Amino acid sequence: MSAITLLLGYLLLGSLAGTLAGLFGIGGGLIIVPALVFAFELQGVSPSVLMHLAVGTSLATIVVTGASSAWGHYRRGSIHRDWFLALLPGLMLGAIAGVFVAGSLSGGVLGLLFGLFILAVAARMALGRGATPGSLAPGRAVMALAGAVIGGVSALFGIGGGTLSVPWLTRCGAPMTRAVGTSSACGLPIAAFGAATFVVVGRGESALPPGALGYVMWPAFLGIILTSVPFARVGVRLAHFLPARALRLAFAGLLALVGLKFLL
Repeated sequence: MSAITLLLGYLLLGSLAGTLAGLFGIGGGLIIVPALVFAFELQGVSPSVLMHLAVGTSLATIVVTGASSAWGHYRRGSIHRDWFLALLPGLMLGAIAGVFVAGSLSGGVLGLLFGLFILAVAARMALGRGATPGSLAPGRAVMALAGAVIGGVSALFGIGGGTLSVPWLTRCGAPMTRAVGTSSACGLPIAAFGAATFVVVGRGESALPPGALGYVMWPAFLGIILTSVPFARVGVRLAHFLPARALRLAFAGLLALVGLKFLL
């Protein structure tokens, strides 16, 4: 497969991931990781590094897309600064720990866990269960612990963390706008520390394909970031014209199929 063909494929992947992320209002990592696994399989990437490479590359793309999202929310004042700072130490340490856990797992086991996680997200979407509003007032230690869990799971599966952080912040009493805004800020350290650690952990891995530095495939990173951000806006516009319930069920069905593929 030529370099131009690969780049065009990654540009197409970025446009698809961006559109679906904007359309369904969910982080691109849930879309990018399975798509990268499929793309890397077509390239003949070794199964021993395929899943790790997809997760690490997904986190690297989220650094860019997450920064754009977080800046937008910051300008609108929708980031709860004190809560973000309380979560930050846990997010950073959890992201690093999550990568080391991923590095200790075989590609097959990591794929199995990712499939189970995807199925859980799909079930939640299909049932229409959103975040439950609450009025918890956790101290800094509890927030740091929550950050470690959010960062660890998110880095393990190559996602930005919104699937976990939005429900947690809502339970803490944040209105949805501030929960989403703060969650977008939380995704940035998760992605940055997670991607950097994947680069370090994967250095020296003999099965990596050309273009990879550690567990990050840089041609895929470049292609995805060039198209995912502008196409996310296309997805947002489409979401305003299509029925919300039908969209949610359709995406839940898509995630369920993806999860089953990883399991089988």
